[in-house]
Amino acid sequence: MRVGFIGLGSQGAPMARRIVDAGYRTTLWARRPATLVPFGDTLAARAASPADLAAASDLVCVCVVDDADVEEILTGEHGVLAGLREGGVVAVHSTVHPDTCRRLADRARTHGVALVDAPVSGGGPAAARGRLVLMAGGEPGTVAYCRPVFATYADPVVHMGPLGTGQLAKLLNNVLFTANLATAADTLALGRGLAIDPEALARVLAHGSAGSFALNRVAAAGGTLDRFGDRAGPLLRKDVRLATDVAETAGAVPDIVLPAARAALALMNGQNPRGGSGPGMADPAVDDGEPHQLGRRTRQGDGQRHGQQDEVGGRAAAQPRGRGTGGAGR
Repeated sequence: MRVGFIGLGSQGAPMARRIVDAGYRTTLWARRPATLVPFGDTLAARAASPADLAAASDLVCVCVVDDADVEEILTGEHGVLAGLREGGVVAVHSTVHPDTCRRLADRARTHGVALVDAPVSGGGPAAARGRLVLMAGGEPGTVAYCRPVFATYADPVVHMGPLGTGQLAKLLNNVLFTANLATAADTLALGRGLAIDPEALARVLAHGSAGSFALNRVAAAGGTLDRFGDRAGPLLRKDVRLATDVAETAGAVPDIVLPAARAALALMNGQNPRGGSGPGMADPAVDDGEPHQLGRRTRQGDGQRHGQQDEVGGRAAAQPRGRGTGGAGR
C-alpha cells in the first residue's frame, strides 16, 4: 500500500515516521518546508501539492488542526480529491465536527473515494512509541483496509461504528480531559487554602486513587491553569465548542462534564468560573474573540496552523509559548 501523510506537527511527524519505518512507500506534503527536514534521511518522497501526494497514494492520512484546514486540504483546487485515484481512502486524524467528516465523505464519494474519521489521542511521545489510541468511524471494510497502517502508530485501534463516531469519541475524551483539568486545579487550590504544600499534595494525589493524566499536567504547570491558555486553550475551546454543539443537537446536554470543562477554560482565561457569563465575563467555550461558523473557522495565521498539533494531551501543549514551560501537554 502507498501512503500519503499531511500534517507534520508535533504529533503528525512521529506518526508519519512510524509509517516510513514500517516500510510503506510514503509521500509527504507540508506547507512549511522546515517540517520536512527531519525526513531527509528517509526514503519518504516529497510532493509539490496535496493533489500530487494523493496521485502517488492509495491511503491519505490527514492530521491538521481543524475543520477548515481539513476541508481545504481535501477539496481545494490542488487538494487531495483532485489527485486520489478511484478506490482510494482518506483517513481524517484531525479532531473536527462529525458533520464535517460526513459532508466530506459525501464529496469524496463522488470521486469514488472512501473516507474514515480516525482521530487519535496520546500526543507526540505516544505516537513515537506506537501507543496512540485511535478511534475509527466508517465502513468496517474500509477501516480494516486502513488498520495495518494505523497499527504502526496506534495501539489500540478501536472501530467505534459508523462514520462520525470516531470524532464523537474523541470529543468526549477531550471534554472529560478539560473537565478533569478544572477539578485538579481546584483541588490543589483547596489544598493551598488549607495550608498544604501543593507539591507534596500533587505527589500524593498522583499516586492515589485520585491520580489522572490531567492532574499530572496541572502539577507540572505549577498547580494552576495559568500556563495553559496560549497553546492548549484554543484547541480545548474548539473541542468543547464542538462537543457542546453535538450534545445540544442531540438533546443530550450533560449536567456536570460540560460546565466543568467551561470552568477550566475560564481559569485559563484568568476568569472566575463562578462569575458566570454576565457583563465582562464571556462564556469561554463560545466567545474567544474570533468569528466562527460551525465547522468553518475563520482562517488566521494559516501558514502556521497546518504544522500545529491536534492533540490536547501531548507534548506540544505542555510547552505554551511565552508563558513558562508547563502546560496541558496535549
